[in-house]
Amino acid sequence: MKSVCLKYFVFICLGLCLNRSALLAASVGADFLSAKREAEAKGYAFESSHDEIVAKAKKEGKLRVLSSLNPDAFKQILTAFKQKYPYIDAQAEEITGTDAAQRFLLQLKAGAVKEWDVFHLTIDFYNESALYAKKFDILGMVQLGILSIPIHMVDPKNGNVVGYASGISVIAYNQKLISADKVPNRWEDFLKPEFKGRKFIVEIRPVGFAAMAAGLGEEWVKDYARKIKEQEPVWSQGQTRGLSSMIAGEHALHQQVNYHSCVGAQRKDVTKVLVCKVIEPVPVRISEREAVLETAAHPYAGLLWLEFLATATAQKLIDDYEPKQASIYTQGSELEMVTRGKKLSVNS
Repeated sequence: MKSVCLKYFVFICLGLCLNRSALLAASVGADFLSAKREAEAKGYAFESSHDEIVAKAKKEGKLRVLSSLNPDAFKQILTAFKQKYPYIDAQAEEITGTDAAQRFLLQLKAGAVKEWDVFHLTIDFYNESALYAKKFDILGMVQLGILSIPIHMVDPKNGNVVGYASGISVIAYNQKLISADKVPNRWEDFLKPEFKGRKFIVEIRPVGFAAMAAGLGEEWVKDYARKIKEQEPVWSQGQTRGLSSMIAGEHALHQQVNYHSCVGAQRKDVTKVLVCKVIEPVPVRISEREAVLETAAHPYAGLLWLEFLATATAQKLIDDYEPKQASIYTQGSELEMVTRGKKLSVNS
């Protein structure tokens, strides 16, 4: 009797499991069809599986990337990419600076860009450049697990641009010129009377301020910027110059610098006077934005490249060779660890 009951129990459990699997498969299938229809209605391409993307990329067999990473970084990433996809002849070239980005945008507008599959979208001309990105629904494919990319690396508005690196803004100070207990703990501390009159450096290109606006609001940042001006700071263009002057003992405090720039200067500081301090909310910006060009001859190889940039392998190489600029959305990256548990203000 016990044996018969046990058999019935097993059959019932098996039936429930099979029914649950069928319902789950049906749900996933419905989600996929719905996402595909929605993407295609907006003019976006939506691939059905990762294997399909790989097969198409293999058929293309080539990839040409225009990257803003420094050559040491993208050479290492290219080597790792080729190890994973040996049938893709991948090459990359560097593009840096606002002038180069502006020239490239003019070439895009003139329809003169034919040789590239993946391109860099500089923050200065981001909205204009995004118009020339191929309409792949990367966001939708990420949401359904077809592409393996952390969702926060994908532009939530355009859905076809991937930002695979990050930058954060921090305070820098010379510990021989100002004691740690006198260094600001909040952004508002720079507005105190004791910091008026050329007591700290301010970088004139306000990338950190833009990130602060995302979390604190545009009006707060405008008001803060006006009050910073009233403090009569030392205005500086180029963070390397400002940090070098601090190491030389010319200035004690910098209101906002890139973390990676500060760490880079620390490494060269033989006097060991430079300190980088993280305060909250931490201004974070998504950087190294890339997309597949609408005119790409090898778009599916480009998709695999964008996905590969988000892998642990590529992120580790970015941290090592860029350096310290791997995404805050990569577990164990330098910036993820530095900002872990802290309040962030993210310009996404």
